[in-house]
Amino acid sequence: MPSIVRWYVKTALLYLALALGMGVWQQTTAWSGALMPAYWHLFLVGWLTQLIFGIALWMLPSYTRQQPRHNETLNWAVYGTLNVGLLLRAVAEPLRAVQKGNAAMWGWVPVVSAILQWLAALGFVVNAWPRVRGPRRPTRGGG
Repeated sequence: MPSIVRWYVKTALLYLALALGMGVWQQTTAWSGALMPAYWHLFLVGWLTQLIFGIALWMLPSYTRQQPRHNETLNWAVYGTLNVGLLLRAVAEPLRAVQKGNAAMWGWVPVVSAILQWLAALGFVVNAWPRVRGPRRPTRGGG
């Protein structure tokens, strides 16, 4: 299994445990409402999206023999951008909710987070798109 795929899958597993732990914590604390957006982002982006990205990188047909996962630098940039955006969101959402007086200070962080996650999704699409193709047609001349 390629290194980037292992990183995606292991990170997704960590986010699954973190999100479910946060779900339990929400039931025992007054922060329940403040944690709900972070919980859903950790679960949907951290666990599901990240697992899908990793397995798709592994399972899609090779781009070429020399570049099986297309642009490896872009793959790592997508991984980093997705996770930085997710962690920013997971920290900023609860803080913005509980710090009413300083909400403006935290208001820009979810916007930056959303932009980072959107850029990660675009990078993933750009890198995966050429790997999604139909069956290869035989060449003329019987080869």
